[in-house]
Amino acid sequence: MALISLKDAVLHRGGKDILGPITWQVEADQRWVLLGPNGAGKTSLLSLISAQTHPTQGEVEVLDQVLGKVDVFDLRPRIGLMSPSVGVNLPVDEKVMDVVLTASYGIVGRWRENYELWDESRATALLTILGVRDMSERLIGTLSEGERKRVLIARAMMSDPELLLLDEPASGLDLGGREDLLTRLEALANDPIAPITVIVTHHIEEIPAGTTHALLLKNGKALSSGPVAEVVTSENLTQAYNLPIVVTSEAGRFFARASK
Repeated sequence: MALISLKDAVLHRGGKDILGPITWQVEADQRWVLLGPNGAGKTSLLSLISAQTHPTQGEVEVLDQVLGKVDVFDLRPRIGLMSPSVGVNLPVDEKVMDVVLTASYGIVGRWRENYELWDESRATALLTILGVRDMSERLIGTLSEGERKRVLIARAMMSDPELLLLDEPASGLDLGGREDLLTRLEALANDPIAPITVIVTHHIEEIPAGTTHALLLKNGKALSSGPVAEVVTSENLTQAYNLPIVVTSEAGRFFARASK
């Protein structure tokens, strides 16, 4: 069963096609990563599958709903999205617990809404899973980048989404913060009841173990798509980045360096 299905989808902006045509499917038992150079179309693709943007041409179907034939305000609550655009809109003086809780209403900034004990219990459980439960009373503006990103992932999961989209969750983190987060994302990938996850990253070192499939983009088109070990190869990355690259892997993780 395909949870995401694109058929010859095109996104046209500024007088040119910035994405597509692209045909791509995500099945219910898969965990995907989107890769590619800057400007390859990763963020544009994420905007389509998060129902933030409609395709200029072609068809995009997300969770059995075709964009353009569905009220996106009904669809979006079924999708958990963690992205820089969400983070910049958070009030810096908001408590961490409230940052997560307000996702239940799809709002930013707590006002007069009421939350049940179930909501608070779920928020606490998610903060625990992401390792930031002890920061629930801290202000979001006082957290480090790594702590903040873990809170935003908890927020993205608060509505119990069927699809979880993470836009560069490990970018900007130091080595310890990155490895801690990737360990938690690996556990999420291996949890059979966790939502299907699509992660966007620039760096193959940030692909968590447990990822099953990869889509490599270049110039807005799919260069390679399929099982992660078949996509993340020296040959494919060399072609994507126009630079000789050697890829190695160990225990489900990938590493790259320029070839001498």
